[in-house]
This record gives sequence, C-alpha cells and structure tokens, in this order.
Amino acid sequence: MVTIGVLALQGDVAEHVRALENSGARALLVRRVSELDQVDGLVIPGGESTTMSNLLLSFGLFGTLNDRIASGMPVYGTCAGMIMLASSILDGRDDQRFFGALDMVVRRNAFGRQVDSYEEDLDVEGLDGGPFHAVFIRAPWVESVGEGVEVIARAGNVTDGPIVAVRRGNVMATSFHPEVGGDDRIHGLFVDMVARA
Repeated sequence: MVTIGVLALQGDVAEHVRALENSGARALLVRRVSELDQVDGLVIPGGESTTMSNLLLSFGLFGTLNDRIASGMPVYGTCAGMIMLASSILDGRDDQRFFGALDMVVRRNAFGRQVDSYEEDLDVEGLDGGPFHAVFIRAPWVESVGEGVEVIARAGNVTDGPIVAVRRGNVMATSFHPEVGGDDRIHGLFVDMVARA
C-alpha cells in the first residue's frame, strides 16, 4: 500500500484524504518535513496560491518539497495546487513562489470570481467509466503547455476549450476539485501513478 500525503496547510484536506483512502492508499497529513519524508507521493489541494506559497515557506517545507518533486516524487495539484506546479503564472503576485514542475503557463482565477463557479461533465483522457463531473471554484486554467506536457481534459470537451487537466511523467494537475462529489476515479488515477513510481 502506498502512502500519499495531503499538504494540510489549507484547502479541502479531509475530502482528499477520504478520496485517497477510498482509492486504496494510506493518506497522511503533511505539515512538517518529517511527515513529507514518510510519503511516496503528495496531493497539493486547492486554496489560495499566494497564501499557500507563504505557508510553505513559513513551515519550512518549500525547499524540501521542491527537492522531492525535482527528484521524481509523484505529485498531484488541484486548483491552487495546479498553480503551485506551474512554470509561469499570469495574474500572480511578484513575491509568489511556485515549483515549476510542469512546463505550463497558468492563469489564476481564469474562470472568474466565486460567483462564476460552475460544474460540468468532462471527458478525461485515460479515465475509464465515462465523463467526470468536475467542480470549478475560482479555478485557474492552463494558457499553454510546453513539450511533453499532455493535455488530458479541456473545458467544454472541445479541442480549443481551456485546458483544465494536464499530466507529465509523475506530475498531474487539474483546475477543478475532484475531491468533492464522491467520484474518486481521478484520485485512483493518481494512486496508480504513485504505485507505478
């Protein structure tokens, strides 16, 4: 059984833990380097990306997590977690730190404010069982991807729709929140990635 951490500084931590455990993993809350050292992979949940980067620095986690990601630890970012994994952020703050784990340009709050949050059924490449009901809450989208980054879902399920899910090697990111709604298939996909790594 793989052990997957959930970065527990903010966001839907309990929901991610439930989805990981339902998918056959042991879940561990990560707030310290000692906890990060115990995991085979990590979920970076939603929240507010600038606050998250500041908390990672305050808790002394940023450098160690950056090193673990760079050395190949599987990581999955949702919403703000997607922003944290980007190589470039549009509409971010000058002091915002991020990991650059995926060669992609991400636009913060691309879908609009909280009132513009919405849901849709997405076709996700590599996900069995039909469309995935995705929940977007003040979500980013991916403006562009570099070589080797696979686009696995687009809003509206159209070829020119905004990119909302990507993957490269051991790193995956989604604009939406798969931890809400009771469908654990995307977490299952990540658990499989961690097990294969």
